[in-house]
Amino acid sequence: MHIKFLTSTAQILPKKGPVCLIGSAKSLQGGLLEKLLPASVPDLFKEVLKTPKLGQVPTTFSTLTGLASPQRVVLGILPEKVAKDNTPTRREWIFQLLDTLEAEEYASIVLCLEDPEHYGAAITAVARRLRLVNYRKSGKAKHFQVLAVTPQGELIPADDRIKTIAEQVSIACKLVDTAPNELTPKLFAKDIQSRFKTTTGVVIKEIVGEKLLAEGLNGIYAVGQAAVEEPRMLILEYKPKGAQKTVVLAGKGVCFDTGGLSLKAGANMVGMKGDMGGAAAVLGAFALLVEQKVPHKIIACVGLVENAIGPNAFRNDDVIVMHSGKSVEVNNTDAEGRLVLADCLSYCARKYAPNLMIDAATLTGAQMVATGLLHAGVVSNREDLELLAKKIGKETGDMVCPLPFAPELYQQEFKSQVADMVNSVKNRSNAQTSCAAQFIYSHIDDLDIPWLHIDMAGPSNTASGLGTGYGIQLMARLAREYV
Repeated sequence: MHIKFLTSTAQILPKKGPVCLIGSAKSLQGGLLEKLLPASVPDLFKEVLKTPKLGQVPTTFSTLTGLASPQRVVLGILPEKVAKDNTPTRREWIFQLLDTLEAEEYASIVLCLEDPEHYGAAITAVARRLRLVNYRKSGKAKHFQVLAVTPQGELIPADDRIKTIAEQVSIACKLVDTAPNELTPKLFAKDIQSRFKTTTGVVIKEIVGEKLLAEGLNGIYAVGQAAVEEPRMLILEYKPKGAQKTVVLAGKGVCFDTGGLSLKAGANMVGMKGDMGGAAAVLGAFALLVEQKVPHKIIACVGLVENAIGPNAFRNDDVIVMHSGKSVEVNNTDAEGRLVLADCLSYCARKYAPNLMIDAATLTGAQMVATGLLHAGVVSNREDLELLAKKIGKETGDMVCPLPFAPELYQQEFKSQVADMVNSVKNRSNAQTSCAAQFIYSHIDDLDIPWLHIDMAGPSNTASGLGTGYGIQLMARLAREYV
C-alpha cells in the first residue's frame, strides 16, 4: 500500500514533497491554514484567497515557501455548490485538483471534509492518483501520506473501511491499467487466486476451457474459444455463519476485446485492455464486504476471456445455446460481454437462488452517450433497488443515472429467424444500453430475482483512459443495504 494514513495533524509536514490541502473556499479561508501550516505560510495565500468568484470552479494555487519543509504548498479549492445529480462529495473535482501532484513521487495530502461520510469518496480520488502501473524505464512509485480534517481542523480518523477502500480502488486501477500481455485470462485468474486464497471464509471455484461446456456455459466458451488461453469462470464464495441472505456480484472480465470477427477499427481497439473493469470492480467490492464481515452470503462471479480472432473464433451466424437454455444467433461478435454476463448470471441464479443480483460491465459505448463519462447507466427490474443505487451513488461518488427497464418494448430488437434471439440490436438508436441490459436479463427473467445492471463504460476510465476503481463502494453498499 502506497498510502500512509496520518493519525495527527502534527504529522502533516513531509520529509519529501509538497503539501496539498483540498477543501472549499470557506473552509480554507476560515483559519484552517493557520492551524495546519508553519506560521509564515498562510500569509502567502492571503491575497489569492480573496480572488473573486472563488469556489465556483475547481481552482489550484501553488507557492514555494522558502522553508526546508514543506518546500511547496498547493491549495485545491473546491466549488461550493453541486447540482442535484452531482455528488456532494465532489469526488471528481478532488481527483482533478490532485493533478498538480502527477509529477511528484512523495506528497502529503490534507482533505478538508465538511461531512466525515465523504471520506470514502475522497480517498478514492487519492487512490486513483497512485498509478501502480508504470512501464517507464525511469518510473517510480508514488507515496502519499493522507490526513482528513473537519473545517475546524479536527482529525477525521481513517478506519479499516477507509483503508480497504483505498487499497481495493488502487488494485482495481492497477488491473485495468496493466498491459493485456501481462493480464491474460489465465494470469488474471492466478492473481485472483493469490489475493483471496488465504482469506478466511472464502472458497474459490474455477471452471476452465471445455469444462465450461460441461456446465452449459457455452456463451463464455464461445467468446474465448479463439484465444491462446482458455476462457474461464471464477466463483468466489463467502458464507459467514448464520447467513440468511445471498447476494451475487457478477463482472465482465474481457481481458482484451478485438471485437472478434466483427473486428474493431484500430482506433477503437486501443484501450480495450480495460474491458475487464467490471470484473475488477466486483472483486474490489467482494474484498470490501469480506473485510467488513457482512452477514450475508456473497458470491463474486467473473467471466475471464479474450475476444480474439483466428480460425477458431466464433462467427456471425453461429447459434449458441446459453446456460439458460435459450438459443442466441450471433449477429455481432463485438457484442460479446453480454454473452459472458448472461452465462454468469444464469449459472449463479440457478445454483445459489440469490436475494439480489448485480452485474457490472464496460458494456456499451452508448452508455457514454446516454449518461456521460461520470455517471454509470443502471437498469433494474425493481424501482426501490434503482432508487437506492442512485442514493448510494451520490453518497459514495459512484454516481449513476437510471435508464428504462421495459423488456416488452425492446423484444423486437432481438428477433431471430432461427433462434430465441440475436445478440445485438437491429436499431442502434433504440435505447441501446437498455437493450443490452435486457439481453442479459432475458437469461434470468423466469426467476423473479431483484437485479441491477451497471453499465460503467464511461466512469470505469479517466478521460486519459486509466482505471478509476468505479463501482466498488456502490456494489458493496447495495449488497449490505438492499437485502
